[in-house]
Amino acid sequence: MRHITTEDFNNQYESLPIAIQKKYKKQLGYLLKNFRHPSLQTKKYGGSDDIFQARVDQSYRFYFRIINDCYVIFKIIQHFK
Repeated sequence: MRHITTEDFNNQYESLPIAIQKKYKKQLGYLLKNFRHPSLQTKKYGGSDDIFQARVDQSYRFYFRIINDCYVIFKIIQHFK
């Protein structure tokens, strides 16, 4: 699989601490190799059939759609419990 990011994602990513950016890159690598990698805890988001959520760490999540053979990553934000 390949991936692309939206302009909104890119703006959000740029404002993140460097440590979170590094963690995201590691998690993206896992996603590209194995959608079900345990550390991602990938799941459908909010009952939607086409939006997925994956874990960066305990405090951050990223959101994406799968279109053909591509992950379209459109959001990365803090996750509040």
